[in-house]
Amino acid sequence: MSNLEIREGEYGDKVLAVEPGGIESIPAKDRHGKARNLFATWTSPNLEFATIYVGALGVLFFGLTFWQAALAIIIGNLLGGLGQYILTQDGPKYGVPQMVIGRAAFGKLGNILPSVFNAGAAGIGWFAVNSVSGAFALADLTKMKVIVALVIIVLIQVIIAFIGHNLVQTVEKYLFPYLVIVFGVAAIYALSKGHLNQHANGHTPGGFLLLVGASYGYAAGWNPFSADFARYLPASTDAKAAGRFAGLGIFVSATVLEIVGAAAVTAGLHGYGANTNPTGDFTHLMPTFLGKLVLLGIVGGSIAANVLNIYSGSMSFLTIGIKLGSHQRRAISAVIFGILGFLLARAAINNPANNYENFLLVMSYWIGPWLGVVIADKVLRKGASVEKLLFAARENIAGPISFVVAGFISIWGFSNQSYYSGYFVKRHPGIGDIAFLIGFVLAFAIYYVAAGKKVKAESN
Repeated sequence: MSNLEIREGEYGDKVLAVEPGGIESIPAKDRHGKARNLFATWTSPNLEFATIYVGALGVLFFGLTFWQAALAIIIGNLLGGLGQYILTQDGPKYGVPQMVIGRAAFGKLGNILPSVFNAGAAGIGWFAVNSVSGAFALADLTKMKVIVALVIIVLIQVIIAFIGHNLVQTVEKYLFPYLVIVFGVAAIYALSKGHLNQHANGHTPGGFLLLVGASYGYAAGWNPFSADFARYLPASTDAKAAGRFAGLGIFVSATVLEIVGAAAVTAGLHGYGANTNPTGDFTHLMPTFLGKLVLLGIVGGSIAANVLNIYSGSMSFLTIGIKLGSHQRRAISAVIFGILGFLLARAAINNPANNYENFLLVMSYWIGPWLGVVIADKVLRKGASVEKLLFAARENIAGPISFVVAGFISIWGFSNQSYYSGYFVKRHPGIGDIAFLIGFVLAFAIYYVAAGKKVKAESN
């Protein structure tokens, strides 16, 4: 028996109509699109400077050679893309956002905790990170003040997210070719100018695993959104095809641009310090005409990323259980998160490198345990439907307990931040930062044992 709540209102495939409702399941009459569209949806938001920045961190701050950084980047993004492949498949099946699907593993009240984390990370944290890179690029392109550029970038992003899903997908679709061409040319230029075999400058203990964690944190940051942009696909859509296009979109785009970032450092990229303009520093390595095209691409890429962030942040906000009586409750939530994200971006804009490195690692700290619980739940259910559980007043205490315990142990023992080093990291700094891996494994194991009997009973 299904107890799905169905979204009200007429929407269909209208691009400029404000999307009605909130986190309810999308009715069959409004389902549209193709699985292959998800490749552009998940490629476009990664074709931006924040992605390049990840790879640059490995050579600039973690003491890696280009080839060491490239391997760490591939591993981190492969793990993040795999999570996207698995979770996206539930979008067409249930027609609800990813964090609602998480109620199967966490229960309705227990799911509030990861929903709060995702609302803050996506709707505020990631929104701020990408707004900063877009503002730097727009300021360098137009010579306006960075704060003015930030206001302009944020307004554009909030308007698109306010209108909703169809406009978001359209923006991703039409930005895709420009971003692919411009960043493709920039990639070739950076790789050709780089000194890819030069020795590393200095050495950071555990630098390789630090970059794996940072790359994973970037790619996996999209995992809690996975179903959000697949939920409008018809229920008859090949779910595995949808997962493949989504996972490949993230893996290919993030891997290529992060490797470009590592190469750019060997070509002379510098200036990742307080009160600098890192986007301008990157494009100044190129001919003027190409640099300006890339700056425009960075602006477009930041918008492509943030319309997803603020949209899914508002979805998570509503999943918490916040009651907004308005027919436009999702749209109102998007505006709220746009304001909060702007305030955080304004505070972090003077020291992008240090703030970004720490943010990426923190992202992986909570997503690792969350993903461990969600994947363990899927393994236990062996493909059984969870539709009846998504809006039911039902709890699953094993979910939040596994999440909290695994998260605490992994951060306490294995995190490697500029503000805090875990117990084992202090004694063995060569292990880098494997908090995300420890968190995933522990959460999976605890949940698998603690929830096994309950989940199997529900699946019969």
